Amino acid sequence: MSSSLARYFPVLEWGRTYSGRILANDLVAAVIVTIMLIPQSLAYSMLAGLPPVIGLYASMAPLLAYAVFGTSRTLAVGPVAVISLMTAAAASKVATAGSPEYIAAALILAFLSGLILLVMGLLKLGALANLLSHPVISGFITAPGLIIASSQLGHILGIKTSGETLVAIVGSFFRNIGQLNPWTAMVGIPAVAFLFWVRKGLKPLLIKLGLQTRPADLIAKAGPVFAIALTTAAVALFDLAEHGVKIVGTIPTGVPPLTIPLFDPQLWMQLAAPALFLSIIGFVESVSVAKTLAAKRRQRIRPDQELIGLGASNLAAAFTGGYPVTGGFARSVVNFDAGAETPAAGVFTAIGIGLAALTLTPLLYFLPNATLAATIIVAVLSLVNIKAILDVWRYSKSDFAAMMLTIGMTLVAGVEAGVVAGVGLSVLLFLHKASKPHMAIVGLVPGTQHFRNIHRHEVATSPRVLNVRIDESLTFTNAGWLEEAVTDLALKSPDVRDVVLMCSAVNEIDATALESIEALNHRLSSADVRLHLSEVKGPVMDRLKRSHFLEELTGQVFLSQFDALQALSPELLLATSVKRVAPIR
Repeated sequence: MSSSLARYFPVLEWGRTYSGRILANDLVAAVIVTIMLIPQSLAYSMLAGLPPVIGLYASMAPLLAYAVFGTSRTLAVGPVAVISLMTAAAASKVATAGSPEYIAAALILAFLSGLILLVMGLLKLGALANLLSHPVISGFITAPGLIIASSQLGHILGIKTSGETLVAIVGSFFRNIGQLNPWTAMVGIPAVAFLFWVRKGLKPLLIKLGLQTRPADLIAKAGPVFAIALTTAAVALFDLAEHGVKIVGTIPTGVPPLTIPLFDPQLWMQLAAPALFLSIIGFVESVSVAKTLAAKRRQRIRPDQELIGLGASNLAAAFTGGYPVTGGFARSVVNFDAGAETPAAGVFTAIGIGLAALTLTPLLYFLPNATLAATIIVAVLSLVNIKAILDVWRYSKSDFAAMMLTIGMTLVAGVEAGVVAGVGLSVLLFLHKASKPHMAIVGLVPGTQHFRNIHRHEVATSPRVLNVRIDESLTFTNAGWLEEAVTDLALKSPDVRDVVLMCSAVNEIDATALESIEALNHRLSSADVRLHLSEVKGPVMDRLKRSHFLEELTGQVFLSQFDALQALSPELLLATSVKRVAPIR
């Protein structure tokens, strides 16, 4: 019973071994992550078109929920850039940004996303994450990074921009470039430069000055806090708000309120599709991060339970004034590097953010929007990985096509269109590959019992025996192609009397493929050519035995390809001096 409960409540598993040492490590990690999350949460909330305090709300209760239901020991759940962008894109279609209706739409998105993820988890649909290939995910992360960065450029310079695509945002930027506010630029541009320098240069400098690695890393991670403190002080001291520098203003003090998502069936229907996209993208991003970090410590996560954990986190956000959340890459890596050992570090982080919301928000009144925009730009541009694009180009042109279509469609038509296009092309490319699987004519490597492609190796062949290796399962997608390809190969040489299909890579033969093989058997028989099979796997053989195919087969089924050649062309074995070795049965 306890193991069954632990399956759905992982907190019972890691909680049993919790100790003082683990507590100390989790507390240290929580301090570091809290320092990073306060400015990041405010910034991402602004990106989502919501009041900054909602970002703080979305960084508390979801962490508590994930600690109970999540399986990753170091994943940090909360607002992230891509989900914030998708939230803004969805909510802006039904309400004006910042309005009560807009905030209500964000709550509904969190609620629907939580329900979708929870249902998917209970139905054990964690494997659906595999439908998004890595190139598509990489392309999807790269494109929103460019969109988000461009959308924040206006805040850096005091220019009003609008739009959901890169084309629309850049167009509005140049149309309104005359609005440029030099005072805002004097705050925003140095903030961006400082944050970029902090990310790469501050830690090495501190170590060079004699500071230990751990304190230097902590100070470097607090770079956004320094930027906020300096720019907020500058705005207050020089009264820059009077010169047109936009500031955050009053941020409510207190813990997250209890909220109930508005029940409006028509609005729910409008937000259902975006919520589904939010759920899938958030889950894929979160699981990718969780798997990467878990592998480093020889731990494992359970994707089905991760769906439940993320679902609970989003429901927690919906009932505490937040908006959709997921596991973030940057904060999770920081949490991992800081030494977090259990999700309790997330609980302590939530407490830290709660204390900040209770005590520090009045100090942020003069916080310039330009600084939050700078925080977003520096964070999202780290997700733009040009090297990954070049690596995919060199490795696979079809995967590169899927990646570039995802990037292109996302930049031009929006996030949802990009995901649909990337997944759609990936599926089409997969079906195209499956419809024409790799097939090779093989021959015997002299002196061995191994068979290799005649176009790649020096091998011995018999003019009377055609040995064909099929490197794919046989299904309805490739059955017709296989029948025609093998028939053409067999009949173009008048000397061929036997065809052997080497099935070592065939894991399945479905009903359509079986009919094609039967037709191939009859067509070859009409030309006085026998069809044989070799190295058929046990489960495949079991299914063939339940059909009439083996009774009608003109040839035999051999245990190995070597057995087939020994029976059909023994003179070839003598010519190549192959020593017979008994197979392991």
